[in-house]
Amino acid sequence: MNKICYTLFFILFVDIATAQNDVYKEQYVGHQKCVSCHQQEVNEWQGSHHDKAMQHAQPDTVLGDFEKTVFENFGLFTTFYKQQENNNTQYWVRTDGPDGQLQDYQIKYTFGVYPLQQYLIEFPGGRLQALDIAWDARSKAQGGQRWFHLHPKEKIESDDILHWTGPNMNWNYMCAYCHSTHLEKNYQPENDTYNTTYSEINVSCEACHGPAVEHIKWANAEQSDVPDSRKNLKNKGLTNPLNERDGIQWQIDPKTQKPYRSKAKQSNHEIETCARCHSRRTQLANDAIHQPLMNAFRPVRLSSSLYYPDGQPKDEVYVYGSFIQSKMNHAGVTCSDCHDPHSNELKLPGDQICNQCHLSEIYRSETHHHHKTNSTSCIDCHMSATTYMGVDARNDHSFRIPRPDLSINTDIPNACNQCHTTNTSQWSAQHLLDWYQKRPIGFQKFASALSASQQQEKSAQKQLSYLINNKQQPLIARATALEELINYPNQASLKIISRQLQHKEPMIRLAALEALSGFNIRTQISLAFSLIYDETGAVRMEAARLLASVPVEQLLSKDKKQFEKTQQEYLQAQLYNAERPESQVNLGHFYYQQGKLGAAENAYKRAIYLQQKFAPAYLALAQLLSQSQREEEAQLILTKGIINIPENASIHHALGLSYIRQNKLNKALFELAYAANLEINNRRYQFVYAIALNSSQQTKEALSVLDKLHQKFSDDSEILISLITINKEAGNRKQALSYAYKLNDLMPGNQNVKNLINELKR
Repeated sequence: MNKICYTLFFILFVDIATAQNDVYKEQYVGHQKCVSCHQQEVNEWQGSHHDKAMQHAQPDTVLGDFEKTVFENFGLFTTFYKQQENNNTQYWVRTDGPDGQLQDYQIKYTFGVYPLQQYLIEFPGGRLQALDIAWDARSKAQGGQRWFHLHPKEKIESDDILHWTGPNMNWNYMCAYCHSTHLEKNYQPENDTYNTTYSEINVSCEACHGPAVEHIKWANAEQSDVPDSRKNLKNKGLTNPLNERDGIQWQIDPKTQKPYRSKAKQSNHEIETCARCHSRRTQLANDAIHQPLMNAFRPVRLSSSLYYPDGQPKDEVYVYGSFIQSKMNHAGVTCSDCHDPHSNELKLPGDQICNQCHLSEIYRSETHHHHKTNSTSCIDCHMSATTYMGVDARNDHSFRIPRPDLSINTDIPNACNQCHTTNTSQWSAQHLLDWYQKRPIGFQKFASALSASQQQEKSAQKQLSYLINNKQQPLIARATALEELINYPNQASLKIISRQLQHKEPMIRLAALEALSGFNIRTQISLAFSLIYDETGAVRMEAARLLASVPVEQLLSKDKKQFEKTQQEYLQAQLYNAERPESQVNLGHFYYQQGKLGAAENAYKRAIYLQQKFAPAYLALAQLLSQSQREEEAQLILTKGIINIPENASIHHALGLSYIRQNKLNKALFELAYAANLEINNRRYQFVYAIALNSSQQTKEALSVLDKLHQKFSDDSEILISLITINKEAGNRKQALSYAYKLNDLMPGNQNVKNLINELKR
């Protein structure tokens, strides 16, 4: 596919999406239409965080101090001020723009209300950008009523992706969907502009319940004495009635004194409705709110960059990924058990919210928590908070039992030492042991498996396999473990993956497909092809990605149409986010697998154009050029990448390999060494550097690197074989033999290893 065809495909996608959006636009009526029948709910909603999620900048909405206030950060002086025009108050800021120079910008919208308020500024091309200096809306007593920078510990230059004018502070992509109703992003790839629209500026009734035009028709018919078929509309005409909890109560079992749900939970629809915004996820398409979550979104799992191995949040993950780990979720608790969906407030203050189900005389007693009465709360111990964006303390919704024992030899935090900061984790763990005469474990029992995988421990695969098959553990943890099997492409893993591809939960099927990426294409086709018919959009799209290289013309006619439909679905998901370099790289990979090298090259180049500090784009483009016998061009691309991202180890490593392919060994050694020094725990970088040292006759240095690597990865056969081979060639037969014995312990019964030992003995 050439560049012209590529652009035409973009335009076609936009036209199709626009036509689909027009169908829904007329269905949204606005919250004013709800007032006559739902006055109480509207009253509760007014003034809530949803109501004030986004507003026009005017005196009754702007909280910040714009009285010619100056804020300084790393030598940059930003001024906030007001102007009057036609009896209207305008709010302005003078700060650094995309070129690093001071410029004046008008504030068009407020964004959020508490504990901080941000401000949106219009840019050409339909963009809105969120200023990275925010107003602390807390009281002065709490340290608020001040301007503060969202990144106070680092100087953010104008070319940084975190700069307020950059892609990561772009409202259209990053923020808009969750702060407005019926958001249509409408990105125009052909000219890199937006035509973003919404039916209401804030989060209103139809953001959760869906378009209400049919509901209005039903209501009008109900109030009429005239027979009308609309009285029988399904769910009273609502696409998302959110009535699954009607008649549900929580009761206390008189024998166990524990709560139970009056009726088992039949669906996750309420939770998935909230998760559309209250989760860390990728949006795949314009959302049809009545559909399952994973038809339009792809929630993240417990990746090491976002979560600690025990499932506690490390970065801002917006609650959903934490809550579905919890025992509460497994028991049938839903969001509205604790939160009023209209006011956004807790239904009861403090521990009273917990006492709805957990008897106060049991759980608020000192025999339970072993603290002085009223000195602590349920939330302190079971929902410890982490502060994001400088002032926003968010509670962990995994409702876990504190585990200071997990913190002793890891960086996993625990609730005990968040209060007892001067004491050690050992001290806290011992106190729990003394109090309860046993080690409290709790519901989540997957920290060891995920930690072992992250640390590449010898027992990792075994632990992951046990976790995947443990039906008592949260699905999100099991799916995370399943995804990790991509690092163990062997028959044991394949057996598990094959079985999990048939799992009833889409989160598990999706993770199994990702794990299958580590196997050859023949295996992928035989196991994954049936999932192009999967009922869940995210799963079908992943199957399409995995099978991109399958020649369509070789398929049976009954499969061909569905296969092509699924491929288009995957392409449209990437084009929906075409302003992001990640999606462009995904497109490039897809086209590359299909043999459309021109389209792939264009996609990789566009990714670099969109974000010059996105390393995967340089690596992918360089690989394509190298495999097309354009090695010098690949070298130039990687060199450009290093100029833009000088401390990126992966690009230095790739450039080193490019130099090796060009027989420029000295330059290769320099780059490989640089990468190895940047990431001293990266096994691959260290190993390749060692082999390159040996190839350049620096055998002693090579053996030194390999020996240190062996100490970290003692069960890695590739490292041991290299140590044996290089020592043998260097005449160090005694050293070679000692490593051969270690290899024999790792691979008992292997005849080749035994023959090697016998040879070295002779």
